[in-house]
Amino acid sequence: MTESPNTPRPLRIRPLAERKNLVKQEDFAKALPPVEGFLGWFRSLPDIYGSKALKQVVEAIVVARLAGKEVGLSLGAHVLKVGLSPLLIDLMRRGFITHIATNGASAIHDWETAYQGATSEDVAQNLPDGSFGFWRETFTGINGATKRALERSEGLGLAIGRTILEGNLPYRHLSVFAEAARLGIKATVHVAIGCDITHMDPELSGRALGESSLRDFWTFADTIGRLQHGVWCNIGSAVIMPEVFLKAVSIARNRGQITNDFLTVNFDMIEQYRAMTNVVARPPKEGKSVIAMHEIVLPLLHQALLCTAQDRNLPMEIR
Repeated sequence: MTESPNTPRPLRIRPLAERKNLVKQEDFAKALPPVEGFLGWFRSLPDIYGSKALKQVVEAIVVARLAGKEVGLSLGAHVLKVGLSPLLIDLMRRGFITHIATNGASAIHDWETAYQGATSEDVAQNLPDGSFGFWRETFTGINGATKRALERSEGLGLAIGRTILEGNLPYRHLSVFAEAARLGIKATVHVAIGCDITHMDPELSGRALGESSLRDFWTFADTIGRLQHGVWCNIGSAVIMPEVFLKAVSIARNRGQITNDFLTVNFDMIEQYRAMTNVVARPPKEGKSVIAMHEIVLPLLHQALLCTAQDRNLPMEIR
């Protein structure tokens, strides 16, 4: 019998070694200790618009950590794609960050970086022949962690971090999830089914993915329940994390845990409706917006936090 021209052929899944990567670890940001003279320069920036907001955010984060309050980050995938994981890891080690929350794409970039020191395929090049996203090691790594999460009743973020650590991946020092697992910092992954390349793996367990990400949602909601007098930063997530944040705020208020006495800030390259509405405008007493490229503003934020904390004698020994 002749096959119909519409009969699908088996999926072709290729080795990751065959893929061209647009982002390599040698181009990543370097985490410097407090730089002499930086704080004077930072304080000399005008107290107007974006630079004023950035200075207020730095002050709020330092005050919150001095008081032992929550300081959390929601990340879009672009934040890791532009080589900022060393700065986030340094802030985690120094005690500035209490929770990292992100989408499935960020977890993929984090795992690929830990595995091979590179990430980010050329989508425009690979999409026409249908090779986009079909990478065996990425499927095995992320979906193996998902299976582990189900078997061990772990959240997806924790399972990914522990998988990287226990697998001794060669670039694990660049993994936000591995470092969070090592330090015992909450790291949660909030997936949207069909949005990530790993969802194209025919061996993916929908049950494992759903249960582990749902477990992470409730972990996230517990953190937001402790956000009173703390700070939450949304960095580069236009839709998924602002929506997750809003639901977690509602849970915390339904439980009687928080009012509106916390600071939120949205860092992004352009203003996005959901981030501005769900993070900056609706939930908090005060919300800030800083519009700049991630690879410029995050290094400024990192150094400003270190220098301000040093000036205030805030303990920030690297763990």
